[in-house]
Amino acid sequence: MCESRAASDIQEAPRDTWLLAERPYLGRKASRKFLIKGSVAGGAVYLVYDQELLGPSDKSEAALRKAGEVVPPAMYQFSQYVCDQTGLQIPKLPAPPKIYFPIRDSWNSGVITVISALSVAPTKACEYSKEGWEYVKGRTK
Repeated sequence: MCESRAASDIQEAPRDTWLLAERPYLGRKASRKFLIKGSVAGGAVYLVYDQELLGPSDKSEAALRKAGEVVPPAMYQFSQYVCDQTGLQIPKLPAPPKIYFPIRDSWNSGVITVISALSVAPTKACEYSKEGWEYVKGRTK
């Protein structure tokens, strides 16, 4: 059943193709996975661009509100479809809590924090380098 080969009979494949030589389907499978992942990423980028989610915060809030209205019924319909196709009974989940989260306020405070940190960064770097230099001078005496 299994043939034993002498060490001289075995030829070593080039380093970059040894994995594909043993499994010729792996190259096609990897490229297929890459294409699928690339398609999903491209679709996400297109959706963000199409819905103008990176534009004004009013449009982003409206898109989030719309998603909050559309996603729960879609999940319910999908779970019903799965139940009908498989015969499984999925217990009904409780309704998600209503959360009001003002994106505009959080976004603005985050931007303000980052910009203020960037504006004081040169001054702080100068202060820290002076402190470090004084520390090193003190340790070398």
